[in-house]
Amino acid sequence: MKTPDPQIVSLSREQLLAWQDRMQERLLPDAAGDFAILQALLAAYLFVVAALSATRVSLVRLKRLFGIAPSEKSRKILPKPSGEDREDESASGGAGHPPKNGGGRRKGHGRNGVAAYPEAERIPVRHETFVPGFPCPHQGCKGKVYRLKEPGVVLRIIGQPALIGKIWEQERWRCNLCEDLFYATLPAEAIGPTFDVTAVAMIAVLHFANGFAFKRLEQHQASLRTPVPASDQSEALSNAYAKLRPVLKELIRQAAQYDILHNDDTGMRILALLAVIRNSASKNPKGRTGIHTTAIVAVSLTLNRHIVLYFTGSKHAGENLAKVLEQRQPELPPAIHQSDGLDHNKPGKIRVIEAKCLTHGRRQFVDVMGSFPEQCQRVVEDLALVYRTDALAREKKLTPEERLWLHQEKGGPIMEKLHRWLTDQLLEKSVEPNSGLGKAIKYMLKRWDRLTLFLSKAGAPLDNNIAERALKKAIRHRKNSLFFKTKNGAAVGDLFMSLIETCALNQVNAFDYLTALLRNAHRLEESPGSWMPWNYQAMLHEEVTSATAPGATPEPPAAGSVPAGSHPAACETAPAPACAG
Repeated sequence: MKTPDPQIVSLSREQLLAWQDRMQERLLPDAAGDFAILQALLAAYLFVVAALSATRVSLVRLKRLFGIAPSEKSRKILPKPSGEDREDESASGGAGHPPKNGGGRRKGHGRNGVAAYPEAERIPVRHETFVPGFPCPHQGCKGKVYRLKEPGVVLRIIGQPALIGKIWEQERWRCNLCEDLFYATLPAEAIGPTFDVTAVAMIAVLHFANGFAFKRLEQHQASLRTPVPASDQSEALSNAYAKLRPVLKELIRQAAQYDILHNDDTGMRILALLAVIRNSASKNPKGRTGIHTTAIVAVSLTLNRHIVLYFTGSKHAGENLAKVLEQRQPELPPAIHQSDGLDHNKPGKIRVIEAKCLTHGRRQFVDVMGSFPEQCQRVVEDLALVYRTDALAREKKLTPEERLWLHQEKGGPIMEKLHRWLTDQLLEKSVEPNSGLGKAIKYMLKRWDRLTLFLSKAGAPLDNNIAERALKKAIRHRKNSLFFKTKNGAAVGDLFMSLIETCALNQVNAFDYLTALLRNAHRLEESPGSWMPWNYQAMLHEEVTSATAPGATPEPPAAGSVPAGSHPAACETAPAPACAG
């Protein structure tokens, strides 16, 4: 590896930031994405320099920050017993070969059956000649055929663009006397805005759930000869945002009443807010400069539901959590708050039952395992037993109280012995307090009661992994789209990511849900609580039932349409509906 130029390495933070400002002035207006990449690289360099200067980051953690560290899973970091590698290789048939267990595939690596496609269109195919009682076609057989209850199935996967266009060519007539125009009656699906609600829902899912940047989707659609400009995609989502805000407000209100609230945040970029911060930095150098996306995951133990909320701006995770908890009913007991050890994750003065993430405590030992293998292995193995007990509770679908008893019975003695061993390491001076292992031990002991809340409080989680998984949506968006341009764009992203991730955790089809909300936007303000991911289908069923009930009043014809069969000689002008193209 080539040694870097010492003149570049010795540049101060102020010199680098001044160079960054000069580069921004020289870049063209359409190069905002390139500047965001440059800004991210500079921020990463400054972070590495500051971390190494403060000697508060291990080499393993530094590698993990840049995505080159190994996995933290026990089977990856713990030493394997002698001969296990060879046994694993022989059982799997060697690297790149199928297992030698009769030539079968490994479990989970076969083809999906038709049961894996519940939303697929099912097309019945009738036999050309057979009817019940038809004689068997085999020569010499005197039997009669009968229809089996279960049909044979053939599955085919059909491809199509994510977005398709339809053009209705509306026949026009003109009166030769008054010269007024008459239009053929359009079908119901042709009346409405250019972007159908299904198109808006698809753009939202592709962009915020799957990381499709607007420009990338524009290029993809253009290659399929159905161009959808990036600006039109953004405008369609912004228009939908105003209609869906009542549902987001209701999600926030319900989340405040739940039993457990996880939170964490990650860095984000809002170009308009960055400009404001840069202008105010000269007046107040100690002012807040960070921009974050907070993920809050609320869990209801009684309803077995999850709500995910995202907030992007200059506020920290704890401030956003406090904003949510302000809507909590005062007669409810304090919620369990699960987060990592950072103080800015706390909800201020609002009373909560504080829990800390056991995975973060474990990570302190994983980071120094190379230097203290025996001691760290002891801690990792003990915590692995606790996680196995929690997995057993999930497998048996135990109630929160039953899960608490199981943890107290199986995990309680393990954690008690571990606490005693950690304390003895410091008291007996077997470990240098300022070493990596000593700091890991002090981290655990300082937060022991909050790290082991699952042994005293029913339903208390072990870690904050569910919030970190929720943040992956925001991180994926940041990697693919790089930034939000305005604060309003960030609010649009928060709304759609909140709805989509809430659907994901409750096993609800996000595309169908967003389509239903947008199609019934006029009803959301009346009763937003009836349009949650877990109960919106009841509202749709009620609408269908009322529409098909005997004596139901048919809907009036769309404004501007001409009744079918009207004679042009009547000379009644019918204005054309909005152009669909």
